[in-house]
Amino acid sequence: MRVMRYFVESYGCTMNRGEGERLAREMDALGHERVLSEADADIIILNTCTVVDATEKKMIRRMGELGKAEKDVIVSGCMAKVQAARIGVRLPDAMILPPDEYGLFPGKAESAFGRMSPLQRGYGIQEILPIAQGCLGRCTYCITKLARGRLISRSEDEIISDFKNMIESGTKEIFLTAQDTACYGRDLGSDLPGLLRRMLEFEGEYRIRLGMTNPDALDPVLDGILECMEDPRMYRFLHIPLQSGSNRILRKMGRNYTVTRFMGIVNRARERFPDISISTDMITGFPGETDEDHRKSAALIRKLKADTVNITRFSARPGTEAATMEGQVAGGISKDRSADLTRIKMTVEDEGNHLMVGKKVRALVSEKGKPGTVIARTDNYRPVGIAGDLPLGIFIPIEITGSSPTHLLGRQINMSNQC
Repeated sequence: MRVMRYFVESYGCTMNRGEGERLAREMDALGHERVLSEADADIIILNTCTVVDATEKKMIRRMGELGKAEKDVIVSGCMAKVQAARIGVRLPDAMILPPDEYGLFPGKAESAFGRMSPLQRGYGIQEILPIAQGCLGRCTYCITKLARGRLISRSEDEIISDFKNMIESGTKEIFLTAQDTACYGRDLGSDLPGLLRRMLEFEGEYRIRLGMTNPDALDPVLDGILECMEDPRMYRFLHIPLQSGSNRILRKMGRNYTVTRFMGIVNRARERFPDISISTDMITGFPGETDEDHRKSAALIRKLKADTVNITRFSARPGTEAATMEGQVAGGISKDRSADLTRIKMTVEDEGNHLMVGKKVRALVSEKGKPGTVIARTDNYRPVGIAGDLPLGIFIPIEITGSSPTHLLGRQINMSNQC
């Protein structure tokens, strides 16, 4: 046995990327060396996503490429659970590791690749902290539910231990993630606000960002979350997927809320924090969607005035109820509706970002941008591009100098000029 070099390749959601890092740390604990390119690796950890058909096809192509590379391959993520047979055809010798078997990975990896002297690796400026697997929803279109199953929350003590290690290592931005962060703890008799309060007991200057929160799960815990957001170390940001502006389509989707309830949640959050950043998701072309349903979604985007709207065309996923529903929308119609919603949302986002120009705010420099630039995040998680080679992990006063539909532009200002 020898030290093996491994490369992690994660696709899809933040949760998937966080779990890819978890697998990497377990390889480190076995004494194997992480490398930054596939070419340098003996082992490829392919952390898959299958949320839409286009992504699944990309995964299949990637497996074909890896099959020719003559390397050891570990396939994890959602495809490892719901499409293991497709993986086996292209990578017959791969280790297939579905999410519900991640706890078995250290033993499997040791058997396959051996154990050496453990390697210690610190945490970065940004880190992802998964807090639960699965969800409580029954969405008729969601293959992720088939892959991840019912809600299984990690214990508070286990999460807090990871959080403590991150803070003590100098991490400044921590993403809490799950399929639905709002339902965290329901299976344990606890809840998300309680977890957040324990996290905020740790001293230091850092930022916590919540992952996606479904409206029906968010509603009962919203007030507690907003109380936690009084602490400036919580980003004033909520990702609340709406999916459709039509109550009829929401019922067909299996979403347990109405448009009115969704807007009530948003309005409560904005009453508490007028500058809170709202992100949402919309699916267009769902089976049975009519022109009138589409117009309702378009009108809702205008009314909501979210900071970010992610538009996705419906993709029938194998094994889901929606895949066999009557009234499948033709691809051309779905494409046109997606383009229409995208035009509207770009206008709304552009108008919202333009209102920020001239404001002076404090922001965390969290990642590299285009060459010669960095990206900083305001206290409500708005991205600001800044020219210059600033170090990551510092908090700086900035002035917003420009805007586009997708981001803001800014410059660092003197401390005496900060707001």
